[in-house]
Amino acid sequence: MNLDLGSLFGNKNPPLVGLDISTSGVRLVELSEVSKTELRLERYASEPLPRGAVVDGNIENIEQVAEAVRRVWKKSGTRAKFAALGMPPASVITKKIILPGGLSEDQLEVQVESEASQYIPFALDEVSLDFDVIGAAPNSPDDIEVMLAASRKEKVEDRVAIAQAADLTPTVMDIESYAARAAIDRITAQLPNGGQGQIVALFQIGAQSTHISVLLDGQAIYEREQPFGGNQLTQDIVRAYGLSFDEAEAKKKNGDLPQDYDEAIRNPFLENAALEVTRAIQFFFTSTPYTRVDQLFLAGGCAMIPGLLDVVANRTKISTSVVSPFKGMQLAPNVREKQLRIEAPAYLVACGLAMRRFG
Repeated sequence: MNLDLGSLFGNKNPPLVGLDISTSGVRLVELSEVSKTELRLERYASEPLPRGAVVDGNIENIEQVAEAVRRVWKKSGTRAKFAALGMPPASVITKKIILPGGLSEDQLEVQVESEASQYIPFALDEVSLDFDVIGAAPNSPDDIEVMLAASRKEKVEDRVAIAQAADLTPTVMDIESYAARAAIDRITAQLPNGGQGQIVALFQIGAQSTHISVLLDGQAIYEREQPFGGNQLTQDIVRAYGLSFDEAEAKKKNGDLPQDYDEAIRNPFLENAALEVTRAIQFFFTSTPYTRVDQLFLAGGCAMIPGLLDVVANRTKISTSVVSPFKGMQLAPNVREKQLRIEAPAYLVACGLAMRRFG
């Protein structure tokens, strides 16, 4: 089956699960709509992945990942068979282009393809291409602004194959950073004045890398990826205590480490993380016209490391919080609230993907 980034932007029908496949594991979220303004978290679950199954966003072992998807689907208790998946930002080329207004859908497609060939360093038949009309072009009302998205077909097909091998039907292929942004927009809307005029910096600190998005009124004004993540802390634990990577990862999660761990290993890692955040913000200031950040959100698996929030807030002097994408949602009776509070920051992308159910 050849899935275009097809439904990258389209409206989708219920029920649907958001399925986030990252280096460290697979996360699933299912949401429902209580009212036009209120969502409910029906189910969420995660399943770890063996090391090397996903590397730098590339699927290296389809069977292992499909098996993890099968397990997470079963563990969650969902019945939904439709899935929204995300592509890593590094695998997708996005470009805003200006086209004449008043084109038919077919004419638009032809125009987009001819424009795309200028921006995409691959043959068009090797690429899944999609576009979304954003609206009137800012400075010329007769033209339209169109968002173009393209990814190598094989990268899209790998994710499609995984969903299908787990008996799911992939109906939406999004971009992970866009999904995270959709989830964050919900949270920003809960700030004073609906977050209008606030410059919000989102740091998603994963296992291998940190994705930084700076947002203003729902638009990304800056994006960057840094090679820093929680695996560095795991490697420090491996070296200090002579454990295997998997043992170190498990002990890191359940806090079962020697007495000197906080002082000798964790605190230096937290300082290093805060330094990475500060550096990224400085880089944002020097490479854009902006000179302030009003709110800093931490997300991703690493955001849950005890002490990170305080160290980052102290170092940056910016209002900082660890983000829960489910803030302000109703919770289904089977959702364990205490557990959710601990794990929520890791579900930002999965939550944003699940939100695609509602258009």
